[in-house]
Amino acid sequence: MLPWASACARFEEGLRQRTGLDAVVAPLGVRDELDGPISAPETSSGMDNSSIPLHFTGRHIIAGPLGEQSCARCLARRWQRIRDPLVRDALEIGGPTHAAGMPPQLTDFALDATAALLLHLIDEAPSTGSSTAEPFVYQLDLVEARILRTQVMADPDCPDCRSHASCDNQTGRANQTAWTPIADLPPAPRSKPGSSRVRDADAFDLPADALVNPVCGVLGQVKIEELDLPTTSSVLGVIAERAGGRLYEVFWGGHRDTYRRSLRTGVLEGFERYAGLRPRGQEPPLVAAFDDLTVPALDPRDCGMYAPEFYEQDPETKAFATDRKIPWVRGYSLRDDREILVPLVMSYYHCEPHAERFVQQCSNGCASGGSVAEAVLSGLLELIERDAFLLTWFGRQSLPELDPRTSEHAETRHLVERLAMYGYEARFFDTRLAFPVPVITAVAVRRTPGLGALCFGAGAALDPEEALAAGLAEIATDALHARRRAERDEAELRAMAADFTQVIGLHDHSRLYGLPEMAQYASFLLDAPRAALLPLKQAFGEAPPRTGDLREDLAACVGHVTAAGFDTIVVDQTAPEQRRLGLSTVGVIVPGLVPIDFGWTRQRAPLMPRLHALTGATTPNPAPHPFP
Repeated sequence: MLPWASACARFEEGLRQRTGLDAVVAPLGVRDELDGPISAPETSSGMDNSSIPLHFTGRHIIAGPLGEQSCARCLARRWQRIRDPLVRDALEIGGPTHAAGMPPQLTDFALDATAALLLHLIDEAPSTGSSTAEPFVYQLDLVEARILRTQVMADPDCPDCRSHASCDNQTGRANQTAWTPIADLPPAPRSKPGSSRVRDADAFDLPADALVNPVCGVLGQVKIEELDLPTTSSVLGVIAERAGGRLYEVFWGGHRDTYRRSLRTGVLEGFERYAGLRPRGQEPPLVAAFDDLTVPALDPRDCGMYAPEFYEQDPETKAFATDRKIPWVRGYSLRDDREILVPLVMSYYHCEPHAERFVQQCSNGCASGGSVAEAVLSGLLELIERDAFLLTWFGRQSLPELDPRTSEHAETRHLVERLAMYGYEARFFDTRLAFPVPVITAVAVRRTPGLGALCFGAGAALDPEEALAAGLAEIATDALHARRRAERDEAELRAMAADFTQVIGLHDHSRLYGLPEMAQYASFLLDAPRAALLPLKQAFGEAPPRTGDLREDLAACVGHVTAAGFDTIVVDQTAPEQRRLGLSTVGVIVPGLVPIDFGWTRQRAPLMPRLHALTGATTPNPAPHPFP
């Protein structure tokens, strides 16, 4: 018997002697819990003396979950997903794990403490088990003698309780949105006049403990509060997803005026990222070649492909071929009111091995909301925003400049002034190049020469005030980081500036423009003669009257896109955890708009016919875009 197995067996016997309960202790961190069964007891519909699972991690004993909402395997899977990348790599792609010796923490004190905890949980189990809330788990720190109580959410892909968590009880099919024409979607009343939300972030009943905690948080172990940032009260977090042999870290964050509000906004963004990384609790994809499909399907070439040289220089990545079998998921065309198949890699951005991604999608067009219409509207506005920004950048378009002092929102004016206090001028540009939808590009420009020169952002909304505020929030958070990062990474950034092929990751694009010499590539925008700044109302006019339902806003935006000759395709990404909380998440795709890519060799924008048709650019901007 292996050392940990024999230690757990002796610990079980000690618990039986102290409590009279037939407890089972399963080790965590000795095998890949995401693949194959675990040696932990199953939860049952009726609570009895053997229904509280116990896990041992080396330093901790974890008791729970209690009740029917999730099971022991859910806990094990959640626990592993938020471990350190080195630990995950060892468990998931390394060889067998071997214990170095007997665990020293399983002492008589540990037995007494665990027995007391177990008896307490048995006493409170009936009331806890009958609750519909996320069940509690208890982590006993065997080194510091601390107990942490938190919550765990069911894993929609857990093989032991997946059907309970994510499928329709009558059909057995994964729960998904029933798509209909926009007018027939569920009502989406505004939370207040002029709002683009049916519920504000603070109105969602989010189980904060289950979403971020060091035991089994859906969105990571901890939240990071940027206490040294004087402009916004930013809160950040990170989740990781494996595709093939690689582990990809994806960051989420909120940038508002208090840490509490930032956390709630950040958690909603984290949930959006979580749903967009790969399908969760969804029906299996259809695997087929494009040539063999007999139903409507999106031709991914309509969304743009990389230059042929990219695939030649990166033989690991396979170019799209109409005769090669790939996975497809269900989408819905809002223009044609019909289902359409969409390639999986165009719908989720870290679900397939690297070699299968003929393009690397990102979160562009992914959005969450309190209704389907709200989520689709947010995702579509994001696509319009990025399209306009890239047309401006690669087409080197000069834009009308706006006067932020004319904003009717005091928070906007105050944040602009706060940026000025720290040495940055906030500049804003009307970026409506294609659609009659307010898009505003925001740039933080360092007033004195030096590192941290430029920082870019953008916002799109039906209300120009909302669009300006969105762009401002991005640069207000990132501008001061730009200076610090440039000082820290100056040598690396100068190497990138000398050879753009070294611009590889998402963050490289914005970091690069911390160098003063990169400002030359933005001179078309920032160095144009500055006429009188336009007041917002003069630039955008009076906002058209809006009804009380977001479905009409969505119909108007889809109408603009359709009139320009484009389809609007929606993929339901909603994870079961989100659906239970009243959230919807979608991935919106508009084939033909300019897509945003990260990594200089992966740029589709300069090759898109739309860029040349709308801007007349014969030689696109030769530098990577600066979008964060």
